[in-house]
Amino acid sequence: MRASRFSLLAIKAVAGTLIGGLAHAGYFQWDTVTAPTGGGATCGNGTPYRFFVNRTPFTSKTVIMFEGGGACWDGVSCKGGSMLAAVNPDGVPSNYMSDFNRQAHLGLVTPFTARIDPLQAVKTQSWNIVYVPYCTGDVQTGNKTVVYNPEDPAKAYAFEHKGLNNMKYVANWMAANMASPAQLLITGFSAGGVASSAHYAMFREALRPRKSALLSDAGPLMIAPRNGDPAQYPSVPLHNKIREAWGLDGPKGMVTEIVAKYPGVGDPNNLGTLQGNLGKLFPQDRLGYTLFQEDGVFSAFSYRKFFPEIANAPTDAERLKLLNQKWRQDLKPWLAALSAYPNVGYYIPNWRKFNQAHCATILTFGGSSIAERGYQSLGVFLDNLLDGSGPVLRAEELNPPAQRVYLSDVIADGLADLIPL
Repeated sequence: MRASRFSLLAIKAVAGTLIGGLAHAGYFQWDTVTAPTGGGATCGNGTPYRFFVNRTPFTSKTVIMFEGGGACWDGVSCKGGSMLAAVNPDGVPSNYMSDFNRQAHLGLVTPFTARIDPLQAVKTQSWNIVYVPYCTGDVQTGNKTVVYNPEDPAKAYAFEHKGLNNMKYVANWMAANMASPAQLLITGFSAGGVASSAHYAMFREALRPRKSALLSDAGPLMIAPRNGDPAQYPSVPLHNKIREAWGLDGPKGMVTEIVAKYPGVGDPNNLGTLQGNLGKLFPQDRLGYTLFQEDGVFSAFSYRKFFPEIANAPTDAERLKLLNQKWRQDLKPWLAALSAYPNVGYYIPNWRKFNQAHCATILTFGGSSIAERGYQSLGVFLDNLLDGSGPVLRAEELNPPAQRVYLSDVIADGLADLIPL
């Protein structure tokens, strides 16, 4: 027994020395990459854009996580500080990943960016991890400088909606400084969910992985023709607002560049077609989308400022009811569009208590079961994306149980009371 114990202690000592040496060499730690001043990559307040890399010497497999955090298109919300605002209005400091008060929470905000997560294990925790912060209020897609509050010189300020430039910098840096991945997962939550699909093609082509997948969480680009009737397509007012505010259709805008590079991939007058049609561009990849049917956050961004009956609802409960009616209306054509290609799938549970049923990949996958299909969590869908074959899984919860069936759901709902967001 003593010999075995001594051997175990020796192994631990050697392992500790090895890991310590690797960390000193730049492995298993968050390294900060800062964009050069004047290069076009910047946060909304003009400070340098930064992202973070946590490498391993044992594999070239890589997960890229796009951070969420709202959106903005006016002088109040771009200052941050409210639910319907944008995260990190003060920029991204170099200690972002070591400051627990920042949204990344040391990487624990999502299981994809924690080497050892106390609540959720995923295989990508042993991969190279790239954390892409969000500080431009434009779901990482804009290319426009806007002066907000110009009518009041005392309050006027310039805001850089330059998410597109930032993402180009990240993709180019990774291509120049990291090995081509044997396997790549591109993912993100909320605004980062939009970014993960919006920039999938750019990162996919820059990094040239041998195998690639997408998991876009709670970031749908709903079907919304530019001149469509909002009564039929509730996301039309939002999409038309962000087109102008973020310069999406400008000479160097994201939509302009996508349709020029990939003719016929989608309709530039309908942003939703540019999402599901990734399956046409990359037929060998496995592309997945997830969200909750009762999402109370993304729906608020989508409709609250554009429909007076929602903005002026007499109670929060009535407002949430009206939001969900439009959200579910939008979901039907969106899911139909995703179904055009067999390599595009979706996982759509009904609800979880945590974070107003917004995002299935933050903190834990718990609460995302689809009991009628026997799926205990989103993990089933992720495994299908990473290692499955044939058509990608498609699952929409149609008959939610009256009570929780799985322990992981109960735990997740309990966390909602302990960690309010």
